[in-house]
Amino acid sequence: MSENLGAPYSDYPLESEFNYDWAAWIPQPSPVEFTGTIPGHDIHLSDRVNPKVAIPRTSQPGSWTSSGRVSRACENCREQKAKCSGHHPSCNRCLDSGVQCSYGDRKREKMAKQLNDLTIRLETFDALLRDLYPKLNVSLAQQVDETLRELNARTPLTQTIPSAHIPALFTHPSGHINHSILSPAYAGVSIPSAGDYTEEDFNGNEKVQATGFVGEHSEMVWLYRLKRGLDHNRLKITKETPVHPSISSVNYFQDDSEILFPDDIDLTRRPPLQIANRLIDTYFHIVHHTFPVIGKAIFLNQYRSFYANPNVRPGKRWIIVLNLVFAIATRHYFLVDQDQTNCDDHQTYFTRAWRLNVGNTLLHHPDLQQAQVEGLAAFYLLSVGQVNRSWRLIGLAIRSAVTMGLNIRSESESITHCSKELRCRVWWALFTLDTVLCEMTGRPPGTADIFCSTPLPVPFAEEDFLDRRVVQLITDQKTRSIFYASLISHPMEALPRESMTPSTLGQQGSGNEKQEERGSQTGVESVTPNYSLYFLYAVDLTHLLREAINILYAPRAMRQSWHEIETAISTLNNHADNWLSRLPVEFDFTTLDTTHRFLRQRASLAFGYYSTKLIILQPCIRRLSQSSETSSPGTVCEHMAALCAQVADQMLELLPEEPDLIWLYGVTPWWCILHNIMQSTTILLTELFTRTHVGTTKAVYITKKINKAIRWLKEMSTKDPCSQRAWLVCMNLLSQHGSKFGFDVETEL
Repeated sequence: MSENLGAPYSDYPLESEFNYDWAAWIPQPSPVEFTGTIPGHDIHLSDRVNPKVAIPRTSQPGSWTSSGRVSRACENCREQKAKCSGHHPSCNRCLDSGVQCSYGDRKREKMAKQLNDLTIRLETFDALLRDLYPKLNVSLAQQVDETLRELNARTPLTQTIPSAHIPALFTHPSGHINHSILSPAYAGVSIPSAGDYTEEDFNGNEKVQATGFVGEHSEMVWLYRLKRGLDHNRLKITKETPVHPSISSVNYFQDDSEILFPDDIDLTRRPPLQIANRLIDTYFHIVHHTFPVIGKAIFLNQYRSFYANPNVRPGKRWIIVLNLVFAIATRHYFLVDQDQTNCDDHQTYFTRAWRLNVGNTLLHHPDLQQAQVEGLAAFYLLSVGQVNRSWRLIGLAIRSAVTMGLNIRSESESITHCSKELRCRVWWALFTLDTVLCEMTGRPPGTADIFCSTPLPVPFAEEDFLDRRVVQLITDQKTRSIFYASLISHPMEALPRESMTPSTLGQQGSGNEKQEERGSQTGVESVTPNYSLYFLYAVDLTHLLREAINILYAPRAMRQSWHEIETAISTLNNHADNWLSRLPVEFDFTTLDTTHRFLRQRASLAFGYYSTKLIILQPCIRRLSQSSETSSPGTVCEHMAALCAQVADQMLELLPEEPDLIWLYGVTPWWCILHNIMQSTTILLTELFTRTHVGTTKAVYITKKINKAIRWLKEMSTKDPCSQRAWLVCMNLLSQHGSKFGFDVETEL
């Protein structure tokens, strides 16, 4: 304010502080003689005008003694423009007059107090707004959003950009900014976002129940908010009454479809040995390396014994595990369209397992096989698009595992080191699947790292567990911790990830560097790349994903200021890049090699890495799509938003230009590949509709990428009902809002 008002009042001296010599410049009147008295004083005035005006004296002249100018006059003297003696607590003039004397604040002090009072009032109103915002209806929330955006436009945030390069295609956002998203985000002040409350009654109807609550880190919420914002703008132009459908309107999974359990199922039936061998090989070749929830060697020995001797009667839970393995493998066979002659379908195998397991899930105390049953059932349900049911089952599996202490390091002398390591892998298999479902549903994970002390899996195959070096690695925790420091980005033993906050994220360098120095002495080059090493890197990436979700999307975390969130995003993004830099050459998916031995593992790590980056960077693209262009190009937020669009582009680049389902379901993580494709597609749709001008090179490029994703979804629809739903959701959005970018929906249909 001071630049508009000039110098503050306090910079000018008080009027009573000047010593004017009035006689020096006032015109002198002609001499006039008169006599008179001043009441109470014996003073005679003559006709001569003296050069100085006589000042009345008090009866106590000593009390009026003054040394000249005073630093501050009292309020009474200031008001009457009289010279003040400056004495405290009462000046001489006020003392003689018998009035109360007071000294007020200077102008500068008054302004400081006023500023402090205004700051307190602002903080009070801000806290009140945060408390009231979740309780507002839609129209009032939009009114608050509009006011905050206007305020932000008058006081833009200025920041610096990092030096990392971003292709020009995704820089300089422009055009078609969406002003109607509900959750406000403005610099320096944090108020509740949509992650703090819900707008739906999840007990209202069966379709809403089937979807359930979907959190902020799910791509379904990203797509829902984009569609809702675009529809709101369109209805605003046509002056129609806005309608707000449930988030289930963009749910492309199969949760609202019932799982049919045929009645005429023979619970003792088993497939012929030839078919069974093929299914078992498929499971361990396609699934087990990413989801090692069962011990391969032990299971295969039991399986061979079961088929070799008809009189063998294994336990019921082992039979359940076997049928779930058959169900998952058969589901994969169905997707790749391979011959399944004389083979039951995957629903039949799952029904057999489910009926055998009835009554064991809730009332019986869990054991290791029960945790495996629940984990395998959750995996199967995920593969058929029953995501809500899968999330609930993986929660049961996690609780069963915690009940048996699988999340805690075992020091029991009665358990062999091989069994300890296999149990460790069961935990991390459930942990990774829980995180995938947490990401897809936008819900919190089943457990937190802070309650986990079980060591990370050793990067050696099961058949090597008897090797002397591997035995030492399994049994000696210090050696194990140092060994991990040479392999992965952030050893779990160094610092639990979920205990990190934005304030601590930037303060880890020294500790990690020391561990890396110690770990470099272990000779990581001696580890031959194998499937267990791949699983270790997958678990490490899962830790980073959980850390990002907890810091950026948890309801309480979302109340942070944007500056804190932006700092966390930058640090998490650097952690992801650090993870990539540590990958061995054999798992480096940035190099082109379609004949590599670890092709599936590289594809899985690639989709997992890009998915994690999208989770980290999405708040930036969302922030810019929710507000007007108040920041100049080149801010940190714009840089990260451009990087987010670039990552979505890179994820789609993993797919061949023309759809090939055999390649897709044979190479990629087929059980969640639809989720990954929709993640990247939603980000590109958001970038196109909210931050891109029609007719620009950027618009043409993004349109081409979206068309590629649509072609893949359409091809996947021939095998997967979930993919068909996803395709229809995207086509509906493009039919209403994509014509200006050249999308021809009629030809696609």
